[in-house]
Amino acid sequence: MLKRELVNEVARQLGDYYKQDIAQAVDIILEEISAALAEQRRVEIRGFGSFSVRTRKPRTTKNPKTGKMMNIPARKTLHFTMSKSLKEVLIEDE
Repeated sequence: MLKRELVNEVARQLGDYYKQDIAQAVDIILEEISAALAEQRRVEIRGFGSFSVRTRKPRTTKNPKTGKMMNIPARKTLHFTMSKSLKEVLIEDE
């Protein structure tokens, strides 16, 4: 789903609001989530899941093209854990 599709669906369900206002609200929500993650804070959306930042350890790997050993530095990654209710909905669809 694209952000545009999300805005259209929320506008369709609410009906009384302008799409530009809903788009602005979605932008604010996404900016706040990004800011919290940038500060290493956990973001939890009840009934959906939680986002957190994790640090991957540095590692050494082999370049498959050249066969040369490469060092990959430590880096931060985004981790998502789905809520129990979302997991149940996904399992029902199988």
